[in-house]
Amino acid sequence: MSDQAQLKAAETVMPERAIIEAPSFQDQLIKLTPWLLVPIIAFVGFLAISSGPTWATLTIAGLAMGLMIFIMASGLTLVFGLMDVINFGHGAFVSLGAFIGVTILLMLAGWTSSPSFFINMLALFLAISVAMGGTAIFGWAFERYIVMPVYGAHLKQILVTMGGLIIVQQLIHVFWGPDEIFIARPESLKGSIELFGASIERYRLVAVGIGVALFALMRWVLNGTKIGLLVRAGVENGEMVEALGYNIRRLFVLVFMAGSALAGLGGVMWGLYQEVITAHMGNEIMILVFIVVIIGGLGSIEGCFIGALLVGLLANYGAYLAPKFALVSNIGLMVAILMWRPQGLFPVVKAK
Repeated sequence: MSDQAQLKAAETVMPERAIIEAPSFQDQLIKLTPWLLVPIIAFVGFLAISSGPTWATLTIAGLAMGLMIFIMASGLTLVFGLMDVINFGHGAFVSLGAFIGVTILLMLAGWTSSPSFFINMLALFLAISVAMGGTAIFGWAFERYIVMPVYGAHLKQILVTMGGLIIVQQLIHVFWGPDEIFIARPESLKGSIELFGASIERYRLVAVGIGVALFALMRWVLNGTKIGLLVRAGVENGEMVEALGYNIRRLFVLVFMAGSALAGLGGVMWGLYQEVITAHMGNEIMILVFIVVIIGGLGSIEGCFIGALLVGLLANYGAYLAPKFALVSNIGLMVAILMWRPQGLFPVVKAK
C-alpha cells in the first residue's frame, strides 16, 4: 500500500483531533499580572520616596517583614485549602513557637553572645528546630482532639479553635509567666551594614534569605514530589485522592503538623524581629496573616507569597510617606485586590 493510501486509511480510522490553540498574549499577560505587582509597588515606592538609599532600606525591611508573615501564613493557607478548616487558633502556634525558640536561645546564651557567625547561626538553627518540632507535635494533638470533631462545621471550627487559642495563651502564662520577655538577637545579627549608601539590618537580610529559601523549598515539594502531588490533588479533589487508595486522613494530619511547624518557625523569626515576645503576639499578628491568605487566594502558596510581599512593602512605604495611611494600608490593599479578583490572586479551583 502506498504512503498516500495509508494516510487516507488512518484518517478514516482515527478520530478527528481537537485543535488546541496556544494561549494569546493577553491571556498570558493576565496570568503573569499578579507576579508583576511586587516590582510595580517597589517602582512606585521608588518614585514617591525619591531617595535611593532610603528606598533600599525600606524595601529590604518590607521584604523581610513580608517573608516572615509568609512563613506564618503559608501553613494556614495549606490547612484551609486541603482540610477546609478555618483555624483561628493558628496564632497559638506562633506564640508557642516563639517561647520555645527563645527559651532555647536563652539556654545557649554563650553561643548567641559569641562573635562567631557560625556559632550564632548554629544556636539559631537549634532554636528553630526545637520550636518547629514542638509546635508540630502540639499541632498533632490540636488537630486530633480539637479540630477533628468539627470537620465540615465552619462555625464550630471558629469557636473551638478560638477556645484553643485562649487555652494556649493561658498555658504560656503558666509556664513562662504573664510578663513580656525581651530578647537580644545573636551577636552577628545585631546592627546593620552599609550597602550603596543604604543602612540595612543584618537580621532582615537573614530573614529574607530564610523566607526565599523556604518558598523555593515549598514550591519544589508541592510541584516536584509525590507528597506534593497528593497535597495539590487533595486541595482540588480530596474524594478522588481517597478513591485512588491514598489515606487522605494521614495526609490531613501531616499537613496540619507542617502548618503548625511553619507557624512555630514564623514565631521565632517574628520574636527576634520585634525583640520581645508575649503570649498574645500570635493573636496580634493573625490579622496580617489572614489578610495575606485572603489576598493570595485560599490554598495557594504562590498567592500567599505575593500577598505577603505586597503587605510588607506597602506597610513600610506607607509608614514612611504617610504614617496615618499605614494604619489602613493593608485593609485598603485587600479591598482593592478583592474588587479586581474576588477569589484572590491565585484562586485554587476545587472540584464540585
